[in-house]
Amino acid sequence: MFSKLHSSVKLLCAKNFLRKIPARFLNLHEYQSKGLMEEAGLSVQKFMVAHDLQSAHDIAAKFKVTEYVIKAQVLAGGRGKGVFDTGFKGGVHLTKKSSEVAALVENMLGHKIITKQTPKEGVKVNKVMVAEAMDIKRETYVAIVMDRESSGPIFICSPCGGVDIEDVAATQPEMILKTHVDIWKGLSEDQALEIAKFLKFEGHLLNKAKKELLNLYKLFIKLDATQIEINPFGETTDDRVICFDAKINFDDNAAYRQQEVFKMADHSESDPRELEASQHNLNYIGLHGNIGCMVNGAGLAMATMDMIKLRGGEPANFLDVGGGVNEAQISQAFKILANDKQVKCILVNVFGGIVNCSIVAKGIVNAARTIELKTPLIVRLEGTNVEEARSILSSSGINVINSTDLDDAATKAVASLKIST
Repeated sequence: MFSKLHSSVKLLCAKNFLRKIPARFLNLHEYQSKGLMEEAGLSVQKFMVAHDLQSAHDIAAKFKVTEYVIKAQVLAGGRGKGVFDTGFKGGVHLTKKSSEVAALVENMLGHKIITKQTPKEGVKVNKVMVAEAMDIKRETYVAIVMDRESSGPIFICSPCGGVDIEDVAATQPEMILKTHVDIWKGLSEDQALEIAKFLKFEGHLLNKAKKELLNLYKLFIKLDATQIEINPFGETTDDRVICFDAKINFDDNAAYRQQEVFKMADHSESDPRELEASQHNLNYIGLHGNIGCMVNGAGLAMATMDMIKLRGGEPANFLDVGGGVNEAQISQAFKILANDKQVKCILVNVFGGIVNCSIVAKGIVNAARTIELKTPLIVRLEGTNVEEARSILSSSGINVINSTDLDDAATKAVASLKIST
Protein backbone atom coordinates (compact mmCIF):
# COMPACT_ATOMS: atom_id res chain seq x y z
CA MET A 1 0.00 0.00 0.00
CA PHE A 2 2.75 2.45 0.91
CA SER A 3 4.24 2.49 -2.59
CA LYS A 4 1.04 4.09 -3.85
CA LEU A 5 1.02 6.96 -1.36
CA HIS A 6 2.60 10.38 -1.35
CA SER A 7 5.37 10.74 1.24
CA SER A 8 3.25 13.12 3.32
CA VAL A 9 0.45 10.57 3.55
CA LYS A 10 3.08 7.98 4.50
CA LEU A 11 4.02 10.20 7.41
CA LEU A 12 0.46 10.07 8.68
CA CYS A 13 0.24 6.31 8.12
CA ALA A 14 3.45 5.68 10.04
CA LYS A 15 1.81 6.66 13.32
CA ASN A 16 -0.09 3.37 13.28
CA PHE A 17 3.08 1.26 13.13
CA LEU A 18 4.58 2.41 16.42
CA ARG A 19 2.65 3.02 19.62
CA LYS A 20 4.74 6.06 20.47
CA ILE A 21 6.35 8.83 18.48
CA PRO A 22 10.12 9.36 19.07
CA ALA A 23 11.07 11.70 21.89
CA ARG A 24 11.74 14.66 19.60
CA PHE A 25 7.95 15.12 19.33
CA LEU A 26 5.46 16.28 21.95
CA ASN A 27 1.85 15.10 22.08
CA LEU A 28 -0.91 16.99 23.85
CA HIS A 29 -4.19 15.84 25.33
CA GLU A 30 -7.34 16.66 23.37
CA TYR A 31 -8.44 19.39 25.78
CA GLN A 32 -5.00 21.05 25.53
CA SER A 33 -5.14 21.03 21.72
CA LYS A 34 -8.65 22.46 21.80
CA GLY A 35 -7.45 25.21 24.13
CA LEU A 36 -4.68 26.23 21.73
CA MET A 37 -7.10 26.22 18.79
CA GLU A 38 -9.67 28.24 20.68
CA GLU A 39 -7.04 30.88 21.47
CA ALA A 40 -6.16 31.02 17.76
CA GLY A 41 -9.75 31.85 16.79
CA LEU A 42 -10.68 28.38 15.54
CA SER A 43 -14.16 27.03 16.18
CA VAL A 44 -14.17 24.19 18.70
CA GLN A 45 -16.75 22.68 21.04
CA LYS A 46 -17.33 24.39 24.37
CA PHE A 47 -15.58 22.32 27.03
CA MET A 48 -14.41 22.09 30.62
CA VAL A 49 -12.01 19.67 32.32
CA ALA A 50 -12.60 17.61 35.45
CA HIS A 51 -9.59 16.52 37.51
CA ASP A 52 -11.53 15.18 40.51
CA LEU A 53 -15.10 14.35 41.49
CA GLN A 54 -15.76 17.78 43.02
CA SER A 55 -14.78 19.54 39.80
CA ALA A 56 -17.07 17.16 37.92
CA HIS A 57 -20.00 18.21 40.14
CA ASP A 58 -19.06 21.87 39.64
CA ILE A 59 -19.03 21.42 35.85
CA ALA A 60 -22.43 19.71 35.94
CA ALA A 61 -23.86 22.66 37.89
CA LYS A 62 -22.28 25.47 35.83
CA PHE A 63 -21.85 24.07 32.32
CA LYS A 64 -25.25 24.03 30.64
CA VAL A 65 -25.56 22.57 27.13
CA THR A 66 -28.21 20.54 25.32
CA GLU A 67 -26.07 17.38 25.34
CA TYR A 68 -22.76 16.47 26.95
CA VAL A 69 -19.90 14.36 25.63
CA ILE A 70 -17.60 13.00 28.34
CA LYS A 71 -14.14 11.92 27.17
CA ALA A 72 -11.29 10.28 29.08
CA GLN A 73 -8.07 12.22 28.43
CA VAL A 74 -5.27 9.83 27.55
CA LEU A 75 -2.62 9.94 24.84
CA ALA A 76 -4.08 7.02 22.89
CA GLY A 77 -6.70 6.47 20.24
CA GLY A 78 -9.67 4.11 20.33
CA ARG A 79 -11.09 5.57 23.55
CA GLY A 80 -14.69 5.08 22.47
CA LYS A 81 -14.22 1.31 22.34
CA GLY A 82 -11.90 1.20 25.34
CA VAL A 83 -12.57 -0.82 28.49
CA PHE A 84 -11.56 0.25 32.01
CA ASP A 85 -9.86 -2.00 34.53
CA THR A 86 -13.12 -1.93 36.51
CA GLY A 87 -15.08 -3.39 33.60
CA PHE A 88 -16.70 -0.05 32.74
CA LYS A 89 -16.95 0.20 28.97
CA GLY A 90 -16.19 3.22 26.80
CA GLY A 91 -13.91 6.22 27.31
CA VAL A 92 -16.40 8.41 25.44
CA HIS A 93 -20.02 8.80 26.58
CA LEU A 94 -22.98 10.99 25.63
CA THR A 95 -25.74 12.21 27.94
CA LYS A 96 -28.40 14.90 27.91
CA LYS A 97 -28.70 14.90 31.69
CA SER A 98 -26.36 17.09 33.72
CA SER A 99 -27.14 14.83 36.69
CA GLU A 100 -25.30 11.96 34.95
CA VAL A 101 -22.09 13.89 34.22
CA ALA A 102 -20.40 13.38 37.61
CA ALA A 103 -21.20 9.65 37.66
CA LEU A 104 -19.70 9.13 34.22
CA VAL A 105 -16.59 11.11 35.19
CA GLU A 106 -16.26 9.05 38.38
CA ASN A 107 -16.24 5.83 36.33
CA MET A 108 -13.21 7.13 34.41
CA LEU A 109 -11.06 9.20 36.78
CA GLY A 110 -8.31 7.28 38.55
CA HIS A 111 -8.96 4.11 36.57
CA LYS A 112 -6.94 2.57 33.75
CA ILE A 113 -8.41 2.46 30.27
CA ILE A 114 -7.31 -0.20 27.80
CA THR A 115 -7.56 0.52 24.06
CA LYS A 116 -5.90 -0.78 20.92
CA GLN A 117 -3.20 1.88 21.32
CA THR A 118 -2.39 1.52 25.03
CA PRO A 119 -0.12 -0.99 26.76
CA LYS A 120 -1.85 -4.21 27.82
CA GLU A 121 -2.23 -2.96 31.37
CA GLY A 122 -3.88 0.24 30.17
CA VAL A 123 -3.28 3.92 30.99
CA LYS A 124 -4.52 5.75 34.08
CA VAL A 125 -7.03 8.55 33.43
CA ASN A 126 -6.14 11.68 35.40
CA LYS A 127 -8.42 14.14 33.61
CA VAL A 128 -11.79 13.95 31.86
CA MET A 129 -13.06 16.49 29.35
CA VAL A 130 -16.73 17.42 29.47
CA ALA A 131 -17.72 19.10 26.21
CA GLU A 132 -20.73 20.27 24.29
CA ALA A 133 -22.02 17.47 22.09
CA MET A 134 -22.94 18.52 18.58
CA ASP A 135 -24.88 16.88 15.81
CA ILE A 136 -22.40 16.37 12.98
CA LYS A 137 -24.07 16.62 9.62
CA ARG A 138 -20.93 15.85 7.63
CA GLU A 139 -17.32 14.90 8.41
CA THR A 140 -14.22 15.90 6.44
CA TYR A 141 -10.50 15.50 7.04
CA VAL A 142 -7.79 18.19 7.15
CA ALA A 143 -4.12 17.88 8.05
CA ILE A 144 -1.03 20.05 7.68
CA VAL A 145 2.36 18.34 7.76
CA MET A 146 5.90 19.25 6.80
CA ASP A 147 6.67 17.74 3.40
CA ARG A 148 10.23 16.68 2.58
CA GLU A 149 9.72 16.70 -1.19
CA SER A 150 8.63 20.33 -1.35
CA SER A 151 10.61 21.44 1.73
CA GLY A 152 7.55 23.11 3.19
CA PRO A 153 4.06 22.64 4.58
CA ILE A 154 1.43 20.68 2.73
CA PHE A 155 -2.32 20.38 3.33
CA ILE A 156 -3.70 16.85 2.98
CA CYS A 157 -7.47 17.00 2.77
CA SER A 158 -10.42 14.74 2.04
CA PRO A 159 -14.21 15.07 2.10
CA CYS A 160 -14.13 11.60 3.69
CA GLY A 161 -13.61 12.38 7.36
CA GLY A 162 -14.00 10.40 10.54
CA VAL A 163 -12.12 7.42 9.07
CA ASP A 164 -8.49 6.37 8.63
CA ILE A 165 -6.98 8.61 5.95
CA GLU A 166 -4.61 5.83 4.83
CA ASP A 167 -7.60 3.66 3.92
CA VAL A 168 -9.06 6.49 1.84
CA ALA A 169 -5.70 7.04 0.12
CA ALA A 170 -5.46 3.33 -0.73
CA THR A 171 -9.00 2.78 -2.00
CA GLN A 172 -10.11 6.24 -3.19
CA PRO A 173 -7.01 8.29 -4.11
CA GLU A 174 -9.19 10.74 -6.02
CA MET A 175 -10.67 11.77 -2.66
CA ILE A 176 -7.32 13.12 -1.46
CA LEU A 177 -6.23 16.69 -2.22
CA LYS A 178 -2.63 17.75 -1.56
CA THR A 179 -1.95 21.49 -1.54
CA HIS A 180 1.62 22.73 -1.17
CA VAL A 181 2.08 26.01 0.69
CA ASP A 182 4.89 28.48 0.01
CA ILE A 183 6.52 28.78 3.44
CA TRP A 184 7.39 32.42 2.74
CA LYS A 185 3.98 33.51 1.47
CA GLY A 186 1.73 31.31 3.59
CA LEU A 187 -1.66 29.87 2.70
CA SER A 188 -3.45 32.20 0.29
CA GLU A 189 -7.19 32.90 0.40
CA ASP A 190 -7.51 31.31 -3.05
CA GLN A 191 -5.83 28.12 -1.82
CA ALA A 192 -8.05 28.03 1.28
CA LEU A 193 -11.13 28.51 -0.88
CA GLU A 194 -10.02 25.72 -3.25
CA ILE A 195 -9.58 23.36 -0.29
CA ALA A 196 -12.98 24.33 1.16
CA LYS A 197 -14.64 23.61 -2.19
CA PHE A 198 -12.88 20.24 -2.46
CA LEU A 199 -14.19 19.42 1.01
CA LYS A 200 -17.68 20.12 -0.42
CA PHE A 201 -18.62 23.05 1.77
CA GLU A 202 -21.29 25.14 0.09
CA GLY A 203 -23.11 28.45 0.42
CA HIS A 204 -22.30 30.54 3.48
CA LEU A 205 -20.38 27.58 4.97
CA LEU A 206 -17.79 27.94 2.22
CA ASN A 207 -16.44 31.17 3.69
CA LYS A 208 -16.64 29.77 7.22
CA ALA A 209 -14.52 26.79 6.18
CA LYS A 210 -12.07 29.07 4.37
CA LYS A 211 -11.63 31.17 7.52
CA GLU A 212 -11.03 28.06 9.63
CA LEU A 213 -8.38 26.81 7.20
CA LEU A 214 -6.56 30.15 7.19
CA ASN A 215 -6.57 30.25 11.01
CA LEU A 216 -5.43 26.63 11.14
CA TYR A 217 -2.38 27.44 9.02
CA LYS A 218 -1.58 30.49 11.17
CA LEU A 219 -1.67 28.24 14.23
CA PHE A 220 0.59 25.70 12.51
CA ILE A 221 3.24 28.39 11.93
CA LYS A 222 2.77 30.08 15.30
CA LEU A 223 3.31 26.84 17.22
CA ASP A 224 6.26 25.60 15.13
CA ALA A 225 4.15 22.49 14.61
CA THR A 226 5.28 19.54 12.53
CA GLN A 227 1.71 18.25 12.14
CA ILE A 228 -1.83 19.38 12.81
CA GLU A 229 -4.48 16.80 12.02
CA ILE A 230 -8.20 17.60 12.33
CA ASN A 231 -10.42 14.55 12.05
CA PRO A 232 -13.23 15.30 11.78
CA PHE A 233 -13.31 18.83 10.43
CA GLY A 234 -17.09 18.87 10.53
CA GLU A 235 -20.24 20.59 9.45
CA THR A 236 -23.04 20.64 12.05
CA THR A 237 -26.81 20.52 11.64
CA ASP A 238 -27.04 24.11 12.88
CA ASP A 239 -24.68 25.34 10.12
CA ARG A 240 -21.38 25.61 11.96
CA VAL A 241 -17.94 24.49 10.85
CA ILE A 242 -16.12 22.93 13.81
CA CYS A 243 -12.71 21.38 14.50
CA PHE A 244 -13.94 18.40 16.48
CA ASP A 245 -10.80 16.44 17.19
CA ALA A 246 -7.17 17.45 16.79
CA LYS A 247 -3.71 15.95 16.94
CA ILE A 248 -0.80 18.40 17.10
CA ASN A 249 2.88 17.44 17.03
CA PHE A 250 5.75 19.77 17.87
CA ASP A 251 9.45 19.59 17.04
CA ASP A 252 11.54 20.06 20.16
CA ASN A 253 14.07 22.09 18.16
CA ALA A 254 11.58 24.92 18.72
CA ALA A 255 11.12 24.22 22.45
CA TYR A 256 13.00 27.40 23.37
CA ARG A 257 10.38 29.41 21.45
CA GLN A 258 7.43 27.32 22.63
CA GLN A 259 8.17 27.12 26.32
CA GLU A 260 4.55 27.53 27.39
CA VAL A 261 3.47 24.69 25.10
CA PHE A 262 6.21 22.34 26.28
CA LYS A 263 5.29 23.05 29.89
CA MET A 264 1.96 21.41 29.08
CA ALA A 265 3.64 18.04 28.52
CA ASP A 266 2.16 15.20 30.56
CA HIS A 267 4.84 12.58 31.25
CA SER A 268 2.66 10.44 33.49
CA GLU A 269 1.76 8.22 30.52
CA SER A 270 5.26 8.08 29.07
CA ASP A 271 7.29 4.91 29.03
CA PRO A 272 10.01 5.65 31.66
CA ARG A 273 12.62 4.17 29.33
CA GLU A 274 11.59 6.55 26.57
CA LEU A 275 11.54 9.49 28.97
CA GLU A 276 15.01 8.67 30.28
CA ALA A 277 16.35 8.27 26.73
CA SER A 278 14.93 11.64 25.68
CA GLN A 279 16.74 13.32 28.57
CA HIS A 280 20.01 12.14 27.01
CA ASN A 281 19.01 13.02 23.42
CA LEU A 282 18.63 9.37 22.43
CA ASN A 283 15.96 8.22 19.98
CA TYR A 284 14.24 5.35 21.75
CA ILE A 285 10.92 3.53 21.33
CA GLY A 286 10.01 0.62 23.56
CA LEU A 287 8.67 -2.53 21.90
CA HIS A 288 7.57 -5.92 23.21
CA GLY A 289 10.47 -8.27 22.39
CA ASN A 290 13.45 -9.43 24.46
CA ILE A 291 16.49 -8.51 22.33
CA GLY A 292 17.75 -5.04 23.23
CA CYS A 293 19.17 -3.11 20.28
CA MET A 294 21.67 -0.24 20.28
CA VAL A 295 22.42 1.05 16.80
CA ASN A 296 23.64 4.26 15.16
CA GLY A 297 21.34 5.57 12.45
CA ALA A 298 17.59 5.07 12.05
CA GLY A 299 17.95 3.09 8.83
CA LEU A 300 20.48 0.69 10.31
CA ALA A 301 18.31 0.38 13.43
CA MET A 302 15.31 -0.64 11.33
CA ALA A 303 17.45 -3.08 9.34
CA THR A 304 18.74 -4.59 12.60
CA MET A 305 15.21 -5.05 13.90
CA ASP A 306 14.17 -6.65 10.61
CA MET A 307 17.10 -9.06 10.71
CA ILE A 308 16.30 -10.06 14.29
CA LYS A 309 12.74 -10.84 13.19
CA LEU A 310 14.02 -12.74 10.17
CA ARG A 311 16.17 -14.93 12.42
CA GLY A 312 13.23 -15.74 14.69
CA GLY A 313 13.73 -13.16 17.43
CA GLU A 314 11.80 -10.12 18.69
CA PRO A 315 13.40 -6.69 19.21
CA ALA A 316 12.76 -5.07 22.59
CA ASN A 317 13.23 -1.57 21.30
CA PHE A 318 14.22 0.86 18.60
CA LEU A 319 17.32 2.74 19.79
CA ASP A 320 19.23 5.07 17.47
CA VAL A 321 22.11 6.74 19.32
CA GLY A 322 22.74 9.06 16.38
CA GLY A 323 25.88 10.27 14.65
CA GLY A 324 27.21 12.77 17.19
CA VAL A 325 26.88 10.53 20.24
CA ASN A 326 29.46 10.77 23.02
CA GLU A 327 30.77 8.25 25.55
CA ALA A 328 28.35 9.34 28.29
CA GLN A 329 25.36 8.92 25.99
CA ILE A 330 26.55 5.46 24.96
CA SER A 331 26.81 4.49 28.63
CA GLN A 332 23.29 5.78 29.33
CA ALA A 333 21.87 3.99 26.29
CA PHE A 334 23.51 0.75 27.36
CA LYS A 335 22.19 1.10 30.92
CA ILE A 336 18.64 1.64 29.66
CA LEU A 337 18.86 -1.66 27.79
CA ALA A 338 20.62 -3.57 30.56
CA ASN A 339 18.17 -2.39 33.25
CA ASP A 340 15.13 -3.37 31.19
CA LYS A 341 13.73 -6.55 32.77
CA GLN A 342 12.28 -7.78 29.48
CA VAL A 343 15.69 -7.62 27.74
CA LYS A 344 17.38 -11.04 27.79
CA CYS A 345 20.29 -10.18 25.49
CA ILE A 346 21.79 -7.01 24.01
CA LEU A 347 22.83 -6.52 20.40
CA VAL A 348 25.08 -3.57 19.56
CA ASN A 349 25.36 -2.85 15.84
CA VAL A 350 27.49 0.19 14.99
CA PHE A 351 28.86 1.19 11.62
CA GLY A 352 31.31 3.95 12.46
CA GLY A 353 31.37 6.80 10.00
CA ILE A 354 30.82 9.95 12.00
CA VAL A 355 30.65 7.77 15.11
CA ASN A 356 33.99 6.67 16.51
CA CYS A 357 33.84 2.96 17.34
CA SER A 358 36.30 3.40 20.22
CA ILE A 359 33.90 5.85 21.90
CA VAL A 360 31.15 3.26 21.61
CA ALA A 361 33.40 0.58 23.10
CA LYS A 362 34.45 2.79 26.04
CA GLY A 363 30.84 3.68 26.78
CA ILE A 364 29.81 0.02 26.77
CA VAL A 365 32.68 -1.01 29.05
CA ASN A 366 32.00 1.76 31.59
CA ALA A 367 28.30 0.95 31.72
CA ALA A 368 28.81 -2.82 31.87
CA ARG A 369 31.24 -2.51 34.79
CA THR A 370 28.89 -0.21 36.68
CA ILE A 371 25.90 -2.53 36.45
CA GLU A 372 27.80 -5.86 36.55
CA LEU A 373 26.34 -7.03 33.26
CA LYS A 374 25.05 -10.61 33.21
CA THR A 375 23.00 -10.39 30.01
CA PRO A 376 24.56 -11.91 26.84
CA LEU A 377 26.18 -9.13 24.80
CA ILE A 378 26.56 -9.42 21.02
CA VAL A 379 28.63 -6.71 19.35
CA ARG A 380 29.18 -5.92 15.68
CA LEU A 381 31.46 -2.94 15.04
CA GLU A 382 32.80 -1.66 11.73
CA GLY A 383 34.31 1.62 10.55
CA THR A 384 36.25 4.40 12.25
CA ASN A 385 38.78 3.15 14.87
CA VAL A 386 37.22 -0.31 14.84
CA GLU A 387 40.49 -2.10 15.73
CA GLU A 388 41.02 0.09 18.78
CA ALA A 389 37.39 -0.51 19.76
CA ARG A 390 37.80 -4.28 19.51
CA SER A 391 40.95 -4.07 21.61
CA ILE A 392 39.11 -2.08 24.30
CA LEU A 393 36.35 -4.69 24.46
CA SER A 394 38.67 -7.72 24.42
CA SER A 395 40.84 -6.36 27.25
CA SER A 396 37.88 -5.23 29.38
CA GLY A 397 37.15 -8.60 30.92
CA ILE A 398 33.54 -8.35 29.76
CA ASN A 399 32.10 -11.42 28.07
CA VAL A 400 31.47 -10.14 24.53
CA ILE A 401 30.21 -12.25 21.62
CA ASN A 402 31.81 -10.67 18.56
CA SER A 403 30.06 -10.74 15.17
CA THR A 404 31.30 -10.29 11.65
CA ASP A 405 28.19 -8.76 10.11
CA LEU A 406 24.54 -7.94 10.80
CA ASP A 407 23.22 -11.37 9.86
CA ASP A 408 25.80 -13.04 12.09
CA ALA A 409 24.94 -10.68 14.96
CA ALA A 410 21.20 -11.32 14.72
CA THR A 411 21.74 -15.09 14.48
CA LYS A 412 23.98 -15.09 17.57
CA ALA A 413 21.54 -12.90 19.51
CA VAL A 414 18.67 -15.32 18.89
CA ALA A 415 20.93 -18.29 19.67
CA SER A 416 22.04 -16.72 22.98
CA LEU A 417 18.42 -16.66 24.13
CA LYS A 418 18.08 -20.40 23.52
CA ILE A 419 21.30 -21.10 25.40
CA SER A 420 20.35 -18.93 28.39
CA THR A 421 16.96 -20.63 28.74
